[in-house]
Amino acid sequence: MCGIVGFLGGAPLFGSAQKILKRMTDTIATRGPDGQGHWVDQERLIALGHRRLAIIELSSAGDQPMISSCGRFVLVFNGEIYNHRELRTELQESHLLGRPWVGGSDTETLLACFQAWGIEKSLKRSVGMFALAIWDRRLAQIILARDRLGEKPLYYGWQGRGSNATFVFGSDLKALEVVPAFASAISRDALARFMRNGSVPSPNSIYEGIAKLPAGTILTVSLRSQEPVITPYWSAAAAAQAGCEEPFLVDDKSSADALDAILTRSVGRQVLADVPVGAFLSGGIDSSLIVSLMQKQSRERVKTFTAAFAEQDFNEANYARQVAQHLNTDHHEVLVTDRDAIALLPQLPSIFSEPFADPSQIPTYLVSKLARTAVKVSLSGDGGDELFGGYYRYVISKQIWQRIGWLPLGIRRALAKVLLSFPIGAINSFAGVLRRALFGLKETSFSRERLLQGAHLLKSVSFDELYSGVLAKATHPSLVVDGASTASNHLTLVMEQMKRLDPYQRMMLRDALEYLPNDILVKVDRASMGVSLESRMPFLDHEVFEFAWRLPQSLKVRDGDSKWILRKVLERYVPRPLVDRPKMGFGVPLAAWLRGPLREWADGLISGPNLVTDGYLQPTVIRTWWREHLSGNTNHEYRLWNALMFLAWRNR
Repeated sequence: MCGIVGFLGGAPLFGSAQKILKRMTDTIATRGPDGQGHWVDQERLIALGHRRLAIIELSSAGDQPMISSCGRFVLVFNGEIYNHRELRTELQESHLLGRPWVGGSDTETLLACFQAWGIEKSLKRSVGMFALAIWDRRLAQIILARDRLGEKPLYYGWQGRGSNATFVFGSDLKALEVVPAFASAISRDALARFMRNGSVPSPNSIYEGIAKLPAGTILTVSLRSQEPVITPYWSAAAAAQAGCEEPFLVDDKSSADALDAILTRSVGRQVLADVPVGAFLSGGIDSSLIVSLMQKQSRERVKTFTAAFAEQDFNEANYARQVAQHLNTDHHEVLVTDRDAIALLPQLPSIFSEPFADPSQIPTYLVSKLARTAVKVSLSGDGGDELFGGYYRYVISKQIWQRIGWLPLGIRRALAKVLLSFPIGAINSFAGVLRRALFGLKETSFSRERLLQGAHLLKSVSFDELYSGVLAKATHPSLVVDGASTASNHLTLVMEQMKRLDPYQRMMLRDALEYLPNDILVKVDRASMGVSLESRMPFLDHEVFEFAWRLPQSLKVRDGDSKWILRKVLERYVPRPLVDRPKMGFGVPLAAWLRGPLREWADGLISGPNLVTDGYLQPTVIRTWWREHLSGNTNHEYRLWNALMFLAWRNR
């Protein structure tokens, strides 16, 4: 795992290109504390920089930027190619290797593949997570590429005009900001989407003119042809479609055997390293299965790590401890307190580099920090929910649509108008009655804000729009962000083409395309890289993804159990009572923290003059949320956290 940076063009910059590269790589030092490298071609106006976190081939033979044996390609690479040894063997047996190997790095393997097969074919043969930049000296063009599911970040964009125009790119926005040509303004539309989702969705960034390279794509650009050309080499949507059209139809046991084998293979690949490897363990199904498969293939006790909370409603540490004891892992815990959160707050804007507001970023960072004391690589169970139907919101969304979808839209809109006009006291008094009558939900608590969200859901034109509303942390964010266009429920063209999928499949695919890369993977990458820890996710091996989409939906959700087949595989290693419980995740007691230990910090941002003078957010709306939250009559924790994370980021 490393960090990459670079720029193309902008002749005035090349008098100090080395200094600029040094400033860029310094901003991402935690992504690669083991070394850095810079490469500049003054004549072609291209500069590449790299920070190294040495995981495979710890010697200088793995240093970057690295040049191919033929001299054509110069590569900076962030990530891991898990099958690089198989690729090496294939190159040698086919006599396509240009020269003897210098070292054992996967970077050198990639360059040899590019030389033998070309870039696109090489990426299709690679199993891994990565973001990379290749300078093609023959064609005088830069090629950027990103892994299939978006585990590793890559930002890019043109800055400046005319002969001074500069194409900048890198693993982190901080690195782009220090380039003298950088002059992008904040995108109000991207900010509105952030206020809705808690993250800035790809391909946007928080800045106008700076984009995120979509997962599974290759970008080509040059000074002669400045319009970036983006082509996909793999598509999650296409893989899902193909899987549904060619289902894996065998009996339950054979399906579980096949899934066990493919996950075992993925885990076996991902423990490959020349440094210590461990795993995050929450005690839930996904992480417990990953740790089980690691321990099965290890001669030593696997090091496992979890976050604990004093607030028992958020504490999974006891479950993780029981699973660790059963598997006999070398287990470690970190207690996350409100004092830890307060201490971490000033660092969050720098760690995440653009506004990011998933509150579980706090325990994720702290458990990563704990893991880094013992290992340099940690595996996680992320991706299991999206592939195997694990989120409770899938059940809720389907229930709501079954209850309201048959009603004419006009009637639903009229009913929503009535509900939204109810005073706070009335809603709080009758929430339980309305909950059962309208949505048939079985939750024991149904707060005012849940009911108001449900009222907005009544106005949904389609199931996809309803699910967008379920995901939203704030409705109508364009009314909160000055000057933003309407940030409506964003239904991608891909989803429109997938009407044949059932509701569960549509939600799972949407999360794989949007929520997973924009939230989960951003959180884990930035938190782990903030402490120089490499994170790996065996569920996101594309072969696992493709196989999961071939499994019938009845193997994922059955008899009220989500992730049914994962449970069946896990039962081979861990007794079901140890993991058979409601899903919690790395949640934090945010609502209480904002009314208590974080109140002074939050009040300083919300009551301060910057909220008014900045001109991005509507002060009246934000301060109303804050007063209502402090009163205890309602809970605005997530929308407030979105606003606070943006304000803290602006105050950097």
